[in-house]
Amino acid sequence: MRKLWLIFAQTVTISLAVIFVAQQFYPDLFTPSAKPLVVNEAPATPASSIPPGSYSVAAKKAMPSVVNIFTSKKAEANPSQPFMDDPLFRHFFGDQQDEQPQRENSLGSGVIVSTQGLILTNHHVIESADEIEVALADGRTVSARVVGTDPETDLAVLKVDVKNLPAITFAKADQINVGDVVLAIGNPFGVGQTVTQGIISAVGRSHLGINTFENFIQTDAPINPGNSGGALIDTDGNLVGVNSAIYSRSGGSMGIGFAIPVSLAKQVMEQIIRQGSVTRGWIGIEAQDITPELAESFRLKEVRGSLIAGILRDSPAERAGLRPGDILLEIDGRQVQDSSSMLNLISSLKPNKKAVLKISRDQKEFSVPVLIGKRPRPTVVPTE
Repeated sequence: MRKLWLIFAQTVTISLAVIFVAQQFYPDLFTPSAKPLVVNEAPATPASSIPPGSYSVAAKKAMPSVVNIFTSKKAEANPSQPFMDDPLFRHFFGDQQDEQPQRENSLGSGVIVSTQGLILTNHHVIESADEIEVALADGRTVSARVVGTDPETDLAVLKVDVKNLPAITFAKADQINVGDVVLAIGNPFGVGQTVTQGIISAVGRSHLGINTFENFIQTDAPINPGNSGGALIDTDGNLVGVNSAIYSRSGGSMGIGFAIPVSLAKQVMEQIIRQGSVTRGWIGIEAQDITPELAESFRLKEVRGSLIAGILRDSPAERAGLRPGDILLEIDGRQVQDSSSMLNLISSLKPNKKAVLKISRDQKEFSVPVLIGKRPRPTVVPTE
């Protein structure tokens, strides 16, 4: 019995020694294999389906058509150093390492409207620029030239020598409604192409003092500096408007942005492409809105129309016999609601064509034929 116990003790000792040595050289041999971590994963989404609430398809469709625009111009001379632009003065007294003139840089956005390299943007984005560069969505950067501009609507058309570009699709103007979801695409603060989402808050916004001709779409989609000239699109990826301005007290978005509607942008763009500028009708009057007080004073039936406050000399209005104090009620059968609508109606008329104006004078209404003139280049105080 004692002999068996001795054999058992020796066997156990040897086994423990073997296990200890094996664990030193093969530590994984006695470590239990870890079970894989199981997490709950969403099922794979088929390529043909869109997650609820996602606008990725619209964004992917429109983003390649939106470009970044970089402009530069020579900085104005410092009035305190009037001789610094003199080469001889700079040679003897100037900083020899500062031979290159200082330049001011700015950035904005644009929308490709033609596969042949035409780009729509804001006039203020490229105004006074000496050099314009366009960064395409595929990473290429190319030089651009100005085809034409229209400061009165703040629109401009550029051209780059690149073919087969992804042109955006224009939305139908009659399908743009308050409450529609829209996406704003641009390059805010130069961080890179960005998409923001909101709704159309209002349409037909005017009397904002931004442009001469105003018919803005108002949106709460965040629009920030650098977004100017970018695209406002619908949920199908079609162009609804061109982002133009924001209301802000801090410089950033406060939920009130304005875009030039696609109908006006298309009309201006086509004229610029065709003739390099925009031709508008003009009769040469200064006008103001009819207020309730003015309507009562002139004994008008409705508070609408446009009061002719002044007439320019040798203008179509003067030749037609219009007078200060006349109230313009209709233009070719279309009602005049206020001075803004009057301006838009007259500007849409073709120069050298006759139009019939319905006016009120001394509480009597009658029609006056006017030969429409061509609107001159904008001045400091726009007149009609």
